[in-house]
Amino acid sequence: MHMDSTKHKKSVLPAVGLFFLAPLVAEFLLGNLPIKMLPALIVLAPMYGGGALLIRELVRRTGRGWPSIILLALAYGIVEEAFTTQSLFNPNYLLLNMHLLQPAYIPALRMGAWWTIFVLSLHTAWSISTPIALIEATVPDRADEPWLGRIGLGVIALLFALGVAATTLISYKHDHFVAPAGQFAGAAVVCVALAAAAFSLQPPAAPRSERTIPSPWIAGAFALAAASAVLLVNPRWGWWAAAAILAVEAALAACVLAWSRGTGWTLRHKLALAVGAALAYAWHAFIQHPMGGTTLAARIGNGVFAAGAVALIAFAVSRTRSRTPAPSLMPQ
Repeated sequence: MHMDSTKHKKSVLPAVGLFFLAPLVAEFLLGNLPIKMLPALIVLAPMYGGGALLIRELVRRTGRGWPSIILLALAYGIVEEAFTTQSLFNPNYLLLNMHLLQPAYIPALRMGAWWTIFVLSLHTAWSISTPIALIEATVPDRADEPWLGRIGLGVIALLFALGVAATTLISYKHDHFVAPAGQFAGAAVVCVALAAAAFSLQPPAAPRSERTIPSPWIAGAFALAAASAVLLVNPRWGWWAAAAILAVEAALAACVLAWSRGTGWTLRHKLALAVGAALAYAWHAFIQHPMGGTTLAARIGNGVFAAGAVALIAFAVSRTRSRTPAPSLMPQ
């Protein structure tokens, strides 16, 4: 009985951690929301955390790996930005006059190429993938296993649905924009296609290549540089901005795919990639224009969240170091 209780606790703790870490990374570490808006986690955690946890559990329960997580993270981004906030289609999102769709505007789709690529990259890499990788590294012995049972999975699915509904209602309350049915239909088709592709991928095979792969330090530095480059791309470049983001992401993806086929690719390398992404958000928050409140208060909040990220990273690093190195499945 005691052993069952301990095992249950070891599963619940990382699940709860991911549930709250996802919105903290997505909105607060980014610097998009100030520290005074932490109570917004009541709505944000079910959507971001519920989405990240649901994706992670479905992938791990079916024995699939990181390619499936990435595809489902992209689908999540489309759900949020096409249906919940509608920022992919709204020419004046929340009446903020940010003109998000103007750079590299596509008249036929009534969408902006830069904003679409940029915001979906944020959700794919940071809102979902980075929190999953960070929390999995804190429990290295259970990194590839499901953490929830059927009941827990059902509860998370319900919380995610409630989070999406609540965020949608809040967005509509601030801005009554409703996209044309054709845009919703197109987004739904893409989401279904991404989900189908994610679960059509076969479980990863053991890496066979003896190729030399970089140390986790180098992999993390490369991820930090790539993530920072994406965040620094100037939307005023128009189509060049969209192309620049795609080029950086393609280069990073190609390197990671090549490295992950090596027998020396471990959980520490995956953690390093997440660390690079998290640190890019942390430093970039300090140069973002604060949303509400004074600049000083915003910078204090940035410092608090950056310090929290560093503390979590240090804990995750200590946990992965204590684990006996073993070859990892490609690319779990």
